[in-house]
Amino acid sequence: MQTKRWATIAGMATGALLGACGSNNSTSPPATSAGCSTLPPMASITPSTTIGFAQFYEADGLWRTANTDSIVLEAARRGYNLLFNPPTSDEAAQQVSRIQDLIDAKVDAIIIAPHDETTTSPMVIAARKACIPVFIEDRTVDTTVAIPGHDFVTYIGSNMVKEGQMSAQWLIAKTGGQAKILEFEGTTGSSAAVGRKQGFDETIATQPGMTILASQDGDFDTQTAYNLALQLLPQYPQANWIYSQNDGMSFGIIQALHDMGKTAGKDIQLISNDGTLQGCQDLEAGLIDEITQCNPHFGAPVFDAIEQYAQGQPLPTSILNTDQTIDSSSVASYLPQAF
Repeated sequence: MQTKRWATIAGMATGALLGACGSNNSTSPPATSAGCSTLPPMASITPSTTIGFAQFYEADGLWRTANTDSIVLEAARRGYNLLFNPPTSDEAAQQVSRIQDLIDAKVDAIIIAPHDETTTSPMVIAARKACIPVFIEDRTVDTTVAIPGHDFVTYIGSNMVKEGQMSAQWLIAKTGGQAKILEFEGTTGSSAAVGRKQGFDETIATQPGMTILASQDGDFDTQTAYNLALQLLPQYPQANWIYSQNDGMSFGIIQALHDMGKTAGKDIQLISNDGTLQGCQDLEAGLIDEITQCNPHFGAPVFDAIEQYAQGQPLPTSILNTDQTIDSSSVASYLPQAF
């Protein structure tokens, strides 16, 4: 039996940057007895400014590690105090607790990469009430609960619906609108999974010759996707394409196919999301046919947004990356960006 192709990441690639807590905003925002009633301003950035970062944990998180490194290293490059306690559990409750710790520490601003839309939204409101501006990165929150421009400053990330659409459009062009598809979804309730599924499913539904045979939660996790592939592939032998919502799940699917005596790219075709180095290498090897990029490097745009906000400059409620599709025709030029 082939040795497993993945390794669990035991810890973040970088340590936490810890700084003494900064002071609260020097300009008094509209407030009630419950705290700030609307989006608080932010004092000018100084060497004593402290910014909190609430990340969440992914066991096979190549994308997550690259995202964390981007925030941590950019904070260090700009000389900020970053209060960051690396997560150790994928439980949403742990992120809630760590956001509360940042609120209690009275940091000057908080960056949040939400575990999911539901559990994180009330914490965004709690930070706003504590007069701390919040910047959302990567995944979004429930914007009917935590309102952009009122409860948080802006969202910095990718258009997840568009990513799903891009994957589907590539597949339609590749197959001439003829495919039987298994869909491996990301973490239930996360904006990345919700958006990619919406964009992909709605686009595929426009093609009479394309059918999604089954769509189940693979949790953006390699082992979970491996187990799910062992379950779904025998149930749907007619499937000829798999849509995996991230590279980590794709690695588990490729391994499961191997262990069943099959080969990705030969017995069944695979498209993916992310743009990791291993994913691109698998694409070059013919195991993956297409990857829709999701850029993890948000450090510069996140801190640009924080600095602009502190200077009183208006910001849009969302700042979106431009992603691309990667296939055999473009993988060589993309590789220097892979992570």
